[in-house]
Amino acid sequence: MNDLKYCPKCGNPALKWDGEKKWTCSNCEYVLFHNVAGAVAVIIKHGDQILFTRRNQEPKKGKLDLAGGFVDPKESAEETCVRELFEEMKIKVDRSQLKYLASLPNTYEYKNILYNTIDLFYEYEVSEKLEIQLEIAEISEAVWLKKEDINLDEIAFESQQIFFEKYKRS
Repeated sequence: MNDLKYCPKCGNPALKWDGEKKWTCSNCEYVLFHNVAGAVAVIIKHGDQILFTRRNQEPKKGKLDLAGGFVDPKESAEETCVRELFEEMKIKVDRSQLKYLASLPNTYEYKNILYNTIDLFYEYEVSEKLEIQLEIAEISEAVWLKKEDINLDEIAFESQQIFFEKYKRS
C-alpha cells in the first residue's frame, strides 16, 4: 500500500495511507478510498463430496480453493458464480439453483496490494460428478473430498478455513 505516493488529483508526492481503507493527500486533501472487493466461492456438492480446486498461481499456489473469484463491475454475485465456474472449469450452472450460504471477510494480496474482500459463499448441488476442463493457468487439479476429509491447513484462504471449520461440524 505504501507504493502509492503520488496524488491522482494534484500529482504531489503527498499521499498518506491510513493503514486500513484510504489514502489522503496532505497537499490538496483529496481522498482515495480502497473499498472492499466482492468475491464468490462456490461449494459444488455431489452427495457427501465437495469439489475443490488446487491453485496453480500465487497467492497460495498449491493450496486447495473453491471455484470462484472477484465480482466484476455491474455483475451480481450469482452472475459471478456462473461466469467463474465456466471460465475456470467449463462448467455450466443454472443460476437459479445457486444457494447462498454465508459471507466472511478476507484479504487477498495481488502484486503487493492487500485487498480486503467480502467472500460470499454459495452451494451448488449436482446429481452426478461433472466433466471438468481446467483452466490450467489458474487451477492445477480438481479434487472431490468428503467433508470429514477436509484438512483446514490445506485450504488457501482464511475465510474458507473459517467457513469449513463450521461446515464440518454441521
